[in-house]
Amino acid sequence: MVTTTAFFCNFAGGETIATKKKKRMIKDILPDFVLGLSPMDEITTPEYREICKEYGADVVFTEFVSTDALIRDVEKSYKKITFSEKQRPLAIQIFGNDEKTLVNAAQRVEELKPDWIDINWGCPMKRIAGKGSGSGILQDIPKMLRLTKAVVDSVKLPVSVKTRLGYDEKNKPIVELAEMLQDVGIQLISIHGRTKTQMYRGSADWTLIAKTKENPRLKIPVFGNGDIDSVEKFLEYKKRYNLDGILIGRYAIGNPYFFLQCKQALKNEKIYQPTLQDRVEICKKHILLSIENNGEERTCINMRKFYPRYFLGVRNFKPFKLQLLASKTKEEVFDILSQVSKLEE
Repeated sequence: MVTTTAFFCNFAGGETIATKKKKRMIKDILPDFVLGLSPMDEITTPEYREICKEYGADVVFTEFVSTDALIRDVEKSYKKITFSEKQRPLAIQIFGNDEKTLVNAAQRVEELKPDWIDINWGCPMKRIAGKGSGSGILQDIPKMLRLTKAVVDSVKLPVSVKTRLGYDEKNKPIVELAEMLQDVGIQLISIHGRTKTQMYRGSADWTLIAKTKENPRLKIPVFGNGDIDSVEKFLEYKKRYNLDGILIGRYAIGNPYFFLQCKQALKNEKIYQPTLQDRVEICKKHILLSIENNGEERTCINMRKFYPRYFLGVRNFKPFKLQLLASKTKEEVFDILSQVSKLEE
């Protein structure tokens, strides 16, 4: 159950953190409307963020990284949050549920100089939420606010939050919660239109995201996320819900062109449709960038999540998909892709 707003006003000390400490404002580095790449574990890698930026993503988020891993100097975690200047504006996303660890990790992230730090209070996966991190913290709103405030107070960079509507159907406090998070100093909130218990089932409910934005006391930008799977739906939701931004999640996997297509639609321009050869070439580029960051063996494993999406809808692709999923070298993959390029679209 969500505790009353009055409690949290006292908790926040009656004034926002923003009034206590001047920070660079996230909204000052954003376009009027943001079309961004939503953070996704093992998807929004350094190489894929770069590709999505090239195709028009205004903002990208890193994969979430464990605060425990960061303070233990786990190399794999630091690799996830390395970035090039091409990827700006960029937020590094962290998750955890211990105040000291979160603060320590946020300070380490600040040294990497992203544009801001994002806290993941939205992941519904059991290994995360089951331990009280991610959307698991939606069962303990006072703790969520306390931890968020601690991070905000500990760094000079701006801080944002990504979360969900609430924990379950009976507990969807997002309108009130967003205001509370603003009061402890966050500068932006991204909202996935489902509850924790929904996971990714059913349909995302954008009406509560819109109500959050319509709250006259809320002054920070609000991004919506969930179920955008066509240019038409993007245009409809942008017009209907009047948010500050829309983040593209699963539909962006292997489909970086979607950012360009949405922007062309906004300008009433002809919509780019990638040819099969285009798909092969961007997949190859992704592989080469990944090899630079991760080595050949790791890349062949990591790319397995992308091959089916890069070639979604291509006739007679299935035998080649199976070959790609079993491939272990760049030469093997590139040979298979050369055969894929000769298939009928």
